[in-house]
Amino acid sequence: MSVYKNQQPSLKKFRLSFYICAVVVILYLIKLIWNYRPDRSFQSWIPPRPAPLKPIPVPPSCSGKIVPREQNGTFVAVIGTKTQLVAAYWEHRTGKKEVRVVAVVLRSEAVDYYCHLCCQGKLNSTKGVIDIIPYHFGFAYGTAYIMCPLPSGCDTPSHIAVTSAADSKDKLEFLEVKNKKAKSDSFPYNFTVCFSTMYNFKNVLQLVQSLEMMQLLGVNRVVIYKTSCNDDTQRILDYYTRKGLVEVIPWSMSRFLRVSDGWKPNLNPGDIHYYGQIPALNDCIYRYMYQSRYVALHDTDELILPQSVNSWLELLPLLEKTYGVDKGYMFENYVFPIRPPPPSKTPPPQNHDWKNVSGVNILAHLYHEPVTSLNQYNYKIIVNPRVVFCTAVHGEMSSQIGSSVDSKIARMYHTRAPAQPKLTADRLIYDDRLLKYSAHLTRSVDTVLRDSGLLPQNSTQ
Repeated sequence: MSVYKNQQPSLKKFRLSFYICAVVVILYLIKLIWNYRPDRSFQSWIPPRPAPLKPIPVPPSCSGKIVPREQNGTFVAVIGTKTQLVAAYWEHRTGKKEVRVVAVVLRSEAVDYYCHLCCQGKLNSTKGVIDIIPYHFGFAYGTAYIMCPLPSGCDTPSHIAVTSAADSKDKLEFLEVKNKKAKSDSFPYNFTVCFSTMYNFKNVLQLVQSLEMMQLLGVNRVVIYKTSCNDDTQRILDYYTRKGLVEVIPWSMSRFLRVSDGWKPNLNPGDIHYYGQIPALNDCIYRYMYQSRYVALHDTDELILPQSVNSWLELLPLLEKTYGVDKGYMFENYVFPIRPPPPSKTPPPQNHDWKNVSGVNILAHLYHEPVTSLNQYNYKIIVNPRVVFCTAVHGEMSSQIGSSVDSKIARMYHTRAPAQPKLTADRLIYDDRLLKYSAHLTRSVDTVLRDSGLLPQNSTQ
């Protein structure tokens, strides 16, 4: 008995150690199964390393007075003012030698601007003239252009800085002057779409569907002004950036201003309209002015669909013939509300693999609200950017050169929350035009979601 009693504590320790080891092994196995579970493709998406920021090259004789600005899409402050600079572009169309600087300004603030241009390695200064765009919706801040005439002897400025009378020239922060060469043909892109602005975005499925639909329509480039999004959206952006379709412009305005989430200051308080949408749209027009034959301005939940042809490549010659060239073509807004279809109608077939992907499935919403007078104002545009000097959300600044397109030729499909929430379901109007693209669209969306790791590789419709 004494031997047994002496061995009993050792046996208990052994059993305890065995149990602890078993629990550790089980937890480790659970972790492995979770990391490599079959509903996620862990090999198909690897976050790309961020490219190192490269300073803009500045001629040596100017560099003693310059703090080179990193090309990371952030804004440049004009010291002593509330002004933030976005980008600078050579203006070829006014008959003057000048540089146009896109800016965000406090509209009530009176400022004398001075432009400092780096020309052939020398610093030249001139006084700037401000032009505030009138479409600010009553918010305190608005979009403006600071026009900088070129001084004598400065024919090809490479960089520009803007100061106020309260600022010093000791530490100038420069923007690169873009659009140095004007083009009238041979553009890298036929169609560029500008999205503005992406803020706390998580509507992944609709984003992928929109980007795939645009490619079916003939779009070569999509520019997204992004403030923030969830991880799955970032996967999608990284995927399309690697493919060369998407350019993401970091949009850091919320670091400087209290951005509004709407367009009415009394209902959506803030310093500037809708996350700074208007300066983003104007920047996009100039950024792609000589890179794209046409530029379209609309949101991620909107699609401009032809009615008698299948692509923008076929649509634009038709519009040019009908309405004339060098126009802004404006498309009526048809709202396809996110709500159940009328009870008498059979809903379209669903792709069950998409049920775990966040966002709206546009193929499930084929009923639009009746057209009202509001549709005449909520249009979006496709435009030759070289005829546009400034634009607002719905292309109002292009109205002098704009033509409203007959909805039988093309219209805008806007899949969103109901614009007429009190409308009964039986008053909705069925429109299956989108289904003409559904077979190809579904296959391409599945491919993107699988390659991005948001669907398992072996998923089927």
